[in-house]
Amino acid sequence: MNLAVDYGNTRIKIGLFNEHALEFHSSFDHLEDFLDWSKKKQFDNAIISSVNQPIDNVLESLPITGKKLVMSQSIPLPIEIKYKTPLTLGVDRIAAACGAIELLPKRNCLVIDMGTCINYEFVDDQCNYFGGAISPGVSMRFKAMHKFTAKLPLVNPSENIELIGTNTMESLQSGVMIGVLSELEGVIKRYQEKYPNLGVILCGGDAYLFENKLKQPIFVAPNLVLRGLNRILVHNVGL
Repeated sequence: MNLAVDYGNTRIKIGLFNEHALEFHSSFDHLEDFLDWSKKKQFDNAIISSVNQPIDNVLESLPITGKKLVMSQSIPLPIEIKYKTPLTLGVDRIAAACGAIELLPKRNCLVIDMGTCINYEFVDDQCNYFGGAISPGVSMRFKAMHKFTAKLPLVNPSENIELIGTNTMESLQSGVMIGVLSELEGVIKRYQEKYPNLGVILCGGDAYLFENKLKQPIFVAPNLVLRGLNRILVHNVGL
């Protein structure tokens, strides 16, 4: 059984894979909880990814009989990086791109990862990763309007919003939610015009807010980064 770990800023997400098949996934709020859980398991191989958390000691403490990998821009990948500054790429962006070729092989693919920021990643049908775009996420937009104005309140996102807000809270929600929806639809349309046979994958914590509102066909993959990490692990282990 392979272990993939996505050590984020707020949660630790894990997936257990039998080769390419995801058989179990979960998340932990605290590192100690994850380590306690892992002590009761045995893993063949493992890969751990972190944007800004120290992970060497974490990896060493896991009960692994085979290969241990720390996700980085320099390890062998199943995609060809065409990004002009690959060492500046977030490892989560690379993992999402690798998850795309696992989910939609031999297709032009746009990944939209809706987290703190909205990351757009493009992989072509020859497994070339070119990059994409980064824009502010939903919560970031609400917080920015509250922080950089004197009187606008901090409001929460909503799945059910009207085009015309009839009070300040509704106006803020309409501006952000319809603004993001319009951004998503516009970006997808521009990629579709440029690349035929385009598959679109939506993932990330805020994906649920938009998955039923987009007009274009999409694939929703909440565990895409974990799938991408496992794809990288399999590529290195040679399963």
